[in-house]
Amino acid sequence: MNREVNTITVDDRIIEYSVIGNGVPILMFHGGHSNCYEELGYADLVKEGFSLITPSRPGYGRTSKEIADSLSTTSKFYARLLDHLGIDKIHILAVSAGGPSGISFAAHFPERTLSLTLQSAVTKEWLTKKDKEYKAAQVIFHPSFEQLTWKLIACLNNYFPTFTFKRFIPSFSKLSSSDVMLQIDKESIESVRRMNNHYRSRHGFLIDLIQVNKLSPTTLQAVTCPTLIMHSKNDNAVPLEHAHFAHSQINQSELCLLDSWGHLIWLGDKAKEVNKKVVSFLNKE
Repeated sequence: MNREVNTITVDDRIIEYSVIGNGVPILMFHGGHSNCYEELGYADLVKEGFSLITPSRPGYGRTSKEIADSLSTTSKFYARLLDHLGIDKIHILAVSAGGPSGISFAAHFPERTLSLTLQSAVTKEWLTKKDKEYKAAQVIFHPSFEQLTWKLIACLNNYFPTFTFKRFIPSFSKLSSSDVMLQIDKESIESVRRMNNHYRSRHGFLIDLIQVNKLSPTTLQAVTCPTLIMHSKNDNAVPLEHAHFAHSQINQSELCLLDSWGHLIWLGDKAKEVNKKVVSFLNKE
């Protein structure tokens, strides 16, 4: 895919972003550890005639961590990015830890939001100080250490892609490794290898752990656009209750529960079904 990467400066703060494809624009909010070079699920949307605009969220890539003062503040910076690109209204697609960013933008800028799609998204309190995953993240994804963490993961993944993928399965899926591997092909394993080679947490993931727990039910209730909520029944990274909670709070929402293998719903034998559903929803709206 031909990806154009740029930065803009707004009020002395930098926003890094990429643009892929031509056509109806979608503002993409990537998940944790990612950045504007995200590519999972992108190719099919580009083929269907969409243009994907992906800002590196605060603390990720070259985007200033200082714009993460609050979700509403960050949303205003995203609106300025759309102003810069000359886009008045746009579809929003938010993934995993990017869920609060998408929800916040749709809530604060309803006049600019055509639709909201949440995929495997965090929509309420997630990892907190009492969780062992939270405590581990403070160490291995701390800004002073995360580069080494991802270098080690990338190195292991490059030499042993299938072995490494299997090690990640418990983090992503409630299913057994053997059941997951029945749904996964070599292309999916290669996608995860590429993913781990561009992932960096920088300051972003620790910012995520603060911001996701500041997302209030009133923000979800303020979302007035048509909303599609997609979540795997087997997701072990973001519990299924996040999807149910969003559906209960957002008035115009449709809940789509998937029988896919786990958190990364863009991979495996249900990936085409996911893409077809998203494209149908976007074209309708």
